[in-house]
Amino acid sequence: MATPVDPSKQGHENVTETPVSTPKSTSFWLVIASLCLIGFTASLDGSIIAIALPHISSALDIGDKYVEVANCFVFAQTVAQPAIAQLCNIFGRRWPMIISIFVFALGSGVAGGAKNVATMIAGRTVQGLGSGGIMLLVELIVCDLVPQRERGQYLGIVLSFAALGSIVGPIIGGALATRDWKWCFFINLPICAVVLPVQIFFLRIKHISVPLRGVITQVDWTGNVIFIGSIIGILIGLTFGGTVYSWSSWRIIVPIVVGCVGWASFHAYEYYIRNGSPCIPPRVFGNRTSAAAFYMVFIASMLLQLTAFYFPVYFLAVRGTSIIQAGVDFLPFMLVLIPGSAVAGVILSKTGRYRRLHALGFALSTLGLGLNTLLGRDTYAGVWAILQIVDALGKGLVLPTTLPAILASLPEKDVAAATGMYSFLRSFGYVWGITVPSIMFNNRFDQLSYQISDSQVRDSLAGGRAYQFASDPYIHTLEPHVQSEVLDVYLQAIKVVWYGAMAFGATGLIAVAFEKRVALRTELETDYGLQEKQKEDNHGSEIALREEGSP
Repeated sequence: MATPVDPSKQGHENVTETPVSTPKSTSFWLVIASLCLIGFTASLDGSIIAIALPHISSALDIGDKYVEVANCFVFAQTVAQPAIAQLCNIFGRRWPMIISIFVFALGSGVAGGAKNVATMIAGRTVQGLGSGGIMLLVELIVCDLVPQRERGQYLGIVLSFAALGSIVGPIIGGALATRDWKWCFFINLPICAVVLPVQIFFLRIKHISVPLRGVITQVDWTGNVIFIGSIIGILIGLTFGGTVYSWSSWRIIVPIVVGCVGWASFHAYEYYIRNGSPCIPPRVFGNRTSAAAFYMVFIASMLLQLTAFYFPVYFLAVRGTSIIQAGVDFLPFMLVLIPGSAVAGVILSKTGRYRRLHALGFALSTLGLGLNTLLGRDTYAGVWAILQIVDALGKGLVLPTTLPAILASLPEKDVAAATGMYSFLRSFGYVWGITVPSIMFNNRFDQLSYQISDSQVRDSLAGGRAYQFASDPYIHTLEPHVQSEVLDVYLQAIKVVWYGAMAFGATGLIAVAFEKRVALRTELETDYGLQEKQKEDNHGSEIALREEGSP
C-alpha cells in the first residue's frame, strides 16, 4: 500500500503523472456488473410509480393517501444514507450491501403483494431503506476497488446505469401498469435474485474488525436522530406543499422551518463532537473543492430529475404523444447520457483534470436547458433531439466526475462519510428537481390560465392539476380553439421551467470557479478493498490481503 498523502498539503494538480493500470480479475468485473444492475434497479424504483400511481390508487382505493405512497420511498431512501455510511466504517461494505439488497427485495415483495394502502406504504418505506443503502454502497464499493485516478472511469459506468433507471422509470412504470401494476415491484425480485449470489460469493472486501462495545460507542446516535428528524421535516414540507396543502399553510411552513433549524443544529452538534465520531465530520466540508463539488452534485441531480420529468410533459401535453412514444422521443437524451458518462470517466482517468470537465459540463447543460425555451408546438424532431443531446453531454460530463473531485481533497479515512453525504445530496437534489419546477410550472400556468376561454376547462386545470392532466387524453378531446389555448398555456408554463433550470445550471458553473486543482492519487490507499488472496504468515496470526488494483 502506498504512503498516504495529505490532500490538504498538495499543490496544483499533477497532470503529467501517468496512472498505473493493472489487470482486473474476473471477480472485479462480476462485482462491477452486479453494481450496475442493482444500481439501475434501485434508481428505477424511485421513479417507476410516477405514471403508474393512478392505476395503483384506483386498484387499492388509496384516495388522498397517494402523496404518502409516492413520497415514503424518497423519505426513507434519503434520510438513511449518512447513518448507513457510518455503519460501513464499522462493519465494512460487504454485509451492509447484502442486507440492503435483501431489504430492498423484501420491500418490493410487500409492495407488490399489497392489498391496502397501509401495506403499500410499509412496503415502499422498506424499499426506500434498501434503495438508500444500495445507492450509497454502489459508489462506496467502486471507490474501495480502484484508486482515485481510475474512479471516474468506473463511476461513469455505474452511475450512468443509475441515471438511466431514474429516467426510464416513469415509462416502464406506465407500460407495466397497463398490464399489471404489481409488476412495478415484482420486477425487482428476479434482479435481486441474480445480484445477491454475486455479492455473497465475489464481494469479499476486507475491513477492520471492531468489538461490539466499539460498535455502540462509534455510532453517532444523537447526530443521526437529529439529522433524520430534521430532513424528514423538510421533505414533508417540500413534497406536501402545493399538492395536499397550500405553501402558505402552517402545515407546510412549520415542518420546513423546524427542519431547517434542526439541520443547522445538527451541523452545530457535529462540529461540537468533531473530535469524536460524528456521522458527518465537518472536515468533509473543510475545503473549497469538496464544498463546491457537494453543491455541484446537488444541482446536477436536481437538473437531471427536472429534465426527466418535464421533457415528457412537453411531449405528452404539447405534442399529444402517448406515454410509450414520449419514452421513445426521449431516447436521444438517454442514449447520449450513458456513453457520455463513461467517456467522461475515461477522460478523467487519463488526464486527472476534473475542473475542465465540470466547467464544460455545466456550460453545455446550461446552454441546452436555455435552448429548450425555443421548443414550440411544431418543432422538428431533429431540433428537439439535438437539444436533448447538448443537455445530455453536459450532464454526462458532470455526474461521474464530482465524487472523485470531492474525495481528491480528503483523506481516505473520510471516503465513507463523504460518499454518504454525496449520496444524500444526490437524493435530496432529486426531491428538489420535482418540487422547484412544479412550483414554477403551476404558478405560471395559473397566472396564464385567463387565456383559456372555457371557464370549466380553466378550473379543471388550475391549482396544480395541469401537470396531472399532461398525460391524460382529456386535453386532446377539447374543442379545437380551446385546445389550442390550453396548449399555448402549457408551452409558456414549461418555458418558465427551462428558464429556472438555466439559472440553477449557471450557479453550478460558478461553483466550478471555487474548485482547486488537486492531484488524483494513482494508488489505492484504503483499509477496504477486494480480497483476492489469503495466506497466513509463519506464526499463523496475521492475514496478508492483496487489494484489487494494488501493484
